[in-house]
Amino acid sequence: MLSYPTPFTPPTTEDDRLSWLRLIRSRRVGIATFWRLLDEYGSAGAALTALPEIAKAAGVQTYEPCPEAAALTELRAGKAAGAHLICRGEAAYPQALSEIADTPPLLWVLGDPALLLRPMVALVGARGASSLGTRMARKLAEGLGAEGITVVSGLARGVDAAAHLAALSTGTIAVMAGGVNTVYPAENADLAKEIAKQGLRISEQPMGLAHLARHFPLRNRIISGLCRGVIVVEAAARSGSLITARTALDQGREVLAVPGHPFDGRAAGCNMLIRDGATLVRGVEDVLEALGRPDMPDMPASRTTSEASTPVDTAAGHHTAPRDVAALHRQILDRLGPSPLAEDQLIRDLALPSATIAPELVALELEGRVLRQAGGLLSRID
Repeated sequence: MLSYPTPFTPPTTEDDRLSWLRLIRSRRVGIATFWRLLDEYGSAGAALTALPEIAKAAGVQTYEPCPEAAALTELRAGKAAGAHLICRGEAAYPQALSEIADTPPLLWVLGDPALLLRPMVALVGARGASSLGTRMARKLAEGLGAEGITVVSGLARGVDAAAHLAALSTGTIAVMAGGVNTVYPAENADLAKEIAKQGLRISEQPMGLAHLARHFPLRNRIISGLCRGVIVVEAAARSGSLITARTALDQGREVLAVPGHPFDGRAAGCNMLIRDGATLVRGVEDVLEALGRPDMPDMPASRTTSEASTPVDTAAGHHTAPRDVAALHRQILDRLGPSPLAEDQLIRDLALPSATIAPELVALELEGRVLRQAGGLLSRID
């Protein structure tokens, strides 16, 4: 028989918020593991208490969760920067983002958090954008802003910067791959300051963290997760903007693209998206026709959300280890490789109950042998 997970409740006290921060900052605790532990133990505080024993069962003898002092230091750094911490379930947390499969437990915000409560559309594209591409980004950002829509992008050079600049007066959000108080690239430092004054900068990463390559795909899922749709203005056949577009599709968001000349490599990705079914964009009216104006009903829950909300087998026996844990670990690791595999596919391949596999995946994550990625994907760490 299937049973439903423990009902989610946001933190209600400062101690709860501190425990959330400590749990997500603990070594080898990713987003999926955070939510799994919160569901299993009922609170972040209880999960923190249980973590050393979970790690010990996985063969890690000296595991310690994130110290309280480290979390307090991060909170002080956020306060010094003028940033605020928003936890999922709180009124200021954006509803659309709370519905994706890899919901960030908390966000650091710097600027006007009210922008998170407005309809949002993402504008992304090439860093080495053409003059035509940057003009199109500005035109679309201005038109969307005039309609009361917040423009979301990633503060990169090129299309991102043009979109942020054009939407400064009407509302723009920059999603950061590093700490909300760090800026990359350095050439956008002045723009970042203006966004903090007139718009909003947000990040799930610790305060002061440098922008690392592995964090950009994680950042991209937040860009698309916030929004009704993602518009790609210019993108090569292999580009980060296409990663954002694919993530948007996984989240059930609309993907739109500006067409370009077939001989222009910067338009190859956009043309591919349109060929594969993305909405062709000539101007802001095409966007409004596809997504609806802000006073229209909200978008339906994403496909990823509906799939992720399927009840998980947490019946009695969830905490019982199989007779040969080592053998099960070998089976899991044999099925996984460097290329990501969906967790539900792994469960089908092993033909075992999810309640048997799930705790062992947590153990393997804590042991550093399995990496959980965005979208519920798993890969083996060799």
